[in-house]
Amino acid sequence: MTIDAALTIALAGAFTRPVPKSAGAQVRYLVKQHKGSTKAVAVLLGVSQRTVERYVKDQIKRPRTELAERMAAEVRRRWQPQIRAKARKTAATTAGLMVDVRARFGFTAAPGTTDDARMRHLTLALPPHHAARLLDARAAGASDRELQQATADALGEVYFRDGGHRAHDLLVELTDIEQIAFEL
Repeated sequence: MTIDAALTIALAGAFTRPVPKSAGAQVRYLVKQHKGSTKAVAVLLGVSQRTVERYVKDQIKRPRTELAERMAAEVRRRWQPQIRAKARKTAATTAGLMVDVRARFGFTAAPGTTDDARMRHLTLALPPHHAARLLDARAAGASDRELQQATADALGEVYFRDGGHRAHDLLVELTDIEQIAFEL
């Protein structure tokens, strides 16, 4: 799982209502978001305007697999933006993020220390400033490699350098992520 996907799941955990599940409900929601324009939704989904109209009226109930995935992704991307923004703000200012990760951690440190990469399973609370950096990078469209480095820096600061109390020159590298989950 990518870090972006894990953050998306964490933000979805803040939703107060379930995301529409049926194809008709999803398309009706998208049409509502586009101010009633079935044409704009048709362009968005890559189908004809008539097809969108048929989904709105529940004349078609089961979309093709790739269309169902596109519809669900577009709905999730737009679902409850104010709730999502409030959750991001809370994580970035007061609450921080919980991260549960199993990955390979490698180190660049002073000579004479061990820097062999090894698998670790860490569950830590990231303080708000690290959560803000991670969520801001995601919102700015950072690549997964950049998000991975931001996560490694946060884990290095919180866990390995203990907030600046030890291992001052230690640089942490995060690779081979087996599993990662965030919680707001």
